[in-house]
Amino acid sequence: MSLVSISLFIIALSFGLIVIFLVKTMNAATEILHNVSSTLDTVEKQIEGMTNQTEDLVRKTNALADDVQHKSESIDPLFESLHSVSSSVGNVNHSIDNLTRHVSNASDRSSEQVAQAMKWGDAVIELYSKYRRIRPKQQTK
Repeated sequence: MSLVSISLFIIALSFGLIVIFLVKTMNAATEILHNVSSTLDTVEKQIEGMTNQTEDLVRKTNALADDVQHKSESIDPLFESLHSVSSSVGNVNHSIDNLTRHVSNASDRSSEQVAQAMKWGDAVIELYSKYRRIRPKQQTK
């Protein structure tokens, strides 16, 4: 065997080993790609399920928001009425305060007159009592 044939044999052997390692690497890559593909299929199915659930949730949320909006619009007149009632009650309270002040002022002014009238009333009753006591005595004389 000559040096050239030994060199060619070593080159062929090296090339064969490279091919074997490349085949093993390609088989491992193929297996990895199959695993990745099955994983992606599973993820895709899960995302599809989540997408359907999310779409249902969005539809229900929109329906709920519409219902809340409709109900809110339907009770707006109630709140407007309550506002009107509270304004009216405030006006009534203001009027009652004014009336109370006027009555208080009037009663302060008239309390002196009442006291004077009571004194005059007591004086009249006392005079009448004295008159009744004296009258029977004058009639018997």
